[in-house]
Order: sequence, then structure tokens, then C-alpha cells
Amino acid sequence: MGSFFKTCEHPQSRWSKCPHLYKIRYRSAAGKQVEESGFATQEKAIGRLTEIYHDKKAAGPRTQSQAQRLSTYGAMRFEEYATEWKANQRDLSPSSLRHLESLLQHHLFPALGNRRMSTFDHKVVEGFIQTMERNGVGLATQSNAFDKLKAVLLDANRLGLFDESPLRGIKAPQYYPERAAIPSPEQLRRIGTAGDDAFMLIVDLMSGCGLRNGEAAAINLGNIVADDVYRVTEQVNQTTGEYAPIKHRKANDYRDVPLPVRVRETIEWYAAKHGTVNGYLLRHPSDPARAFPHYCLSNQWRRIKRKAQVDIPPGMVIYGFRHFFASNCLTHGIPITDVAEWMGHKNIAITFKTYRHLMPGTVSKAARVLSLDLAV
Repeated sequence: MGSFFKTCEHPQSRWSKCPHLYKIRYRSAAGKQVEESGFATQEKAIGRLTEIYHDKKAAGPRTQSQAQRLSTYGAMRFEEYATEWKANQRDLSPSSLRHLESLLQHHLFPALGNRRMSTFDHKVVEGFIQTMERNGVGLATQSNAFDKLKAVLLDANRLGLFDESPLRGIKAPQYYPERAAIPSPEQLRRIGTAGDDAFMLIVDLMSGCGLRNGEAAAINLGNIVADDVYRVTEQVNQTTGEYAPIKHRKANDYRDVPLPVRVRETIEWYAAKHGTVNGYLLRHPSDPARAFPHYCLSNQWRRIKRKAQVDIPPGMVIYGFRHFFASNCLTHGIPITDVAEWMGHKNIAITFKTYRHLMPGTVSKAARVLSLDLAV
């Protein structure tokens, strides 16, 4: 339960008569040793120990466990806690980990790194957002930085570090991507034939199947699981140059995407002309044993733009070929839920924010359709 004592020079046999005050020593619910002083009599010291004992007993093991976590993690600095949290994000791809590390080092740690976890509340979070606004941080970065802060604080909240979530009532930074620059079918055809055979193959895969450029670089004949279905199982990692799981998926996960006739014919034509290595069509230009490098695609794209011999929409980037796929799907009435799945978006909100303006439905059209059965 604890102990009582005096720190004066008198022996214990004289404590009841000496004028010095009693002290008590006990362990808190968190297991930390605590001392209190100022007790005039032995009875008062014992009474206080008894009160503490009953409080701990009434609290029960769950509350004591929460107190232990608060003592351990609540005192941690945000940088230390977030670093431990990051180490547990084992499902992130190397590129996602790099992005997370950049946000932590350039935005979260400079502003919040030294703050103790137990001191976070809604004003601290709101102050962080306002600081980013004052510093002119772009809305996309603001949104991403807030998402990472939110993930860390939600993890801490699950540990019971806060009486009330510091995220309650917070309005997150709102980022709406600009409309993507999308080529017309004629522009797409001319751009695709402006590079070499590998460039044309990648353009067809991105615009016809919705593949990311790294996924297109890992094209494999063995992944044609039906005449009209291609199974995306891996990508070429831009940093390592090696094959890796696809974005937002674990190893051995996959997604099936539509395989238009023209794209399948391009794949078969390329394989017949250039051959394959273990089913892979695209290889390193100087070493067929290695995967197709990202820079081969970006170098050709820069050369095509620099020559200015084909009509490229202003502001278009390589991802514009993938945007064409989304545009083609949505303008032909394919549900956005299917488009999000085929494109491998982790959250349909990403698809909706980027491509909502391409969806054919309008309020006026809905009103006309709904009126049909109401008019009878």
C-alpha cells in the first residue's frame, strides 16, 4: 500500500513526539514512485495511504493501464512518437515512405517535433494549419501534412492519451486538384507514334488500361488472363529500378483492368517484334536482365515536347495518358466506382475530386429523368 516515514534525525521510536512532519511514499497507478509530505500525525499519513489504496482499487486494472500508457507515451515528444509510429507502417511502398518522411521532416517536425504528446488539443492542431497557411504552403501539401498529423494523433487517441480528441471540430485543409490536361483521341494517336516502340506501348497501356507508368514498365504477357482482361501484379519502382508490389497493395495482391482490343494487339505486336524475357516486354536498353528504367520514358517525353512536332495540350504531363483512360471511361457512362478500382485509387474520393467534371450526369439531366415517372 505504501509507507510513512520522517527524514529528521530522530529515531522512529521518537516520531510520535518530535515536531517534524510525516511523509508518505507509494506507487501511482502508472507505477511511478511518488512522495507526499505535510502530515502532522501518523494517523493522517496512514489515512492518506488508505485513501490512495482505495482509489487505485476502485479504478481497476484498465484505468491503471491507461495511466501507465499516459505516463509512458504522453511524455514523449511528437518527433519521437511519430518516428515510432512510422516504423510500424509496414504496408507503405518505398515511394510512399519517402513522401511520408519528407512531410515529417519539412513540415511536421519543425512545427511540432518538440511538443509532448499529452499537450495536443484542437488549438494546437488549428495553429499548425494556420502556420502552414501563413508560410504559403500549397494546398495539396497542407492536405497531405494534415492527413499525416491526423494519423499520428488518431493512433495516440486510441492509446487513451487524450480526454478529448484534438481533431474534434477541426476543418481540414481542402485541396481540389486542377483539371487534368487530357489529350484528344487524335492528339493521343500522334503523341504515341512520336517516340520509339517502347514509348508507344506505354502510351497505349496507360491510356487504354489506366496503368501507372511504373506498372506499364512491368508489362508481362503472362498477366493477360483473358482476351479482354489484364492483371496488374507489379510495378517498376522508380527509386530502386526493381520490380515491386503495386501501389496501395501488398505483395501478391493484384487488380484486374479492362484490356481493349487495340491495346492487346499492340502488346502482341511488340512481343513479336522485340521478344520477351520471362514474359516481360520492356527491359533495360543496355542490360536485358534488368527492368525498364523510368528515365527512358521521361527522356523521350522531354524530347517530344522539345521538338514540338506534335500537338500536346498545355500543361499535359506523362500522367495525362492515364487521365485519358479515366476521361474515356466516364464520358461513356462507366461508373466512377469501377474507374477508381481499375486505376488502383486507395480512396474513391481521389477519383471523384480529380475527374468529377468529366462525369456526364448533371442536375438538369437528373431532373428530366426523374420527371418521367412522376408525370404519369
